[in-house]
Amino acid sequence: MKISSSAVSLNVDDVAASSGFLARHFGFTERMAADGFASLARDDAGVNVVFLRRGLATLPADQREDHARGLILAFVVEDLEGELARLRAEGVAITMPLTEEEWGERAFQVRDPNGVIVQLVDWNGTGEPAGDPAARVSGGRRRAGFRCRRSNARPRGRGGSDSRPSWS
Repeated sequence: MKISSSAVSLNVDDVAASSGFLARHFGFTERMAADGFASLARDDAGVNVVFLRRGLATLPADQREDHARGLILAFVVEDLEGELARLRAEGVAITMPLTEEEWGERAFQVRDPNGVIVQLVDWNGTGEPAGDPAARVSGGRRRAGFRCRRSNARPRGRGGSDSRPSWS
């Protein structure tokens, strides 16, 4: 399999509000839009963000009323303090203050008008590769800040379907 691009699709109540927030405060450009749909991109983001209106008939019935809760839209940036100052100056409420974790992650969060959490992150000089969670695991051991779980607690031996970790 070759993946040519990536997107995250989020169900929200007001597509225009979320789309406008990402465009205004994070430099995304709306590439496609229709009633109840907007697809945004940045050349440097590595992922497109798609907003779908909750209840949209084109969504599978079991997903129509889902909301983008419990997910964090995270972007690794080069100048975290500069971005924090810029967003404050633009009047964006900071919903989680700048924090620094013992493993080197520094982050703060904001929320868009639909409650979607947007987190800006840097790695405080740890040398961690940006945007590659798989590179943060070495020798099958878990590194702080990233949970790795097996689908079954019992080892199945080499090559078994339960021997590979899954990200959560």
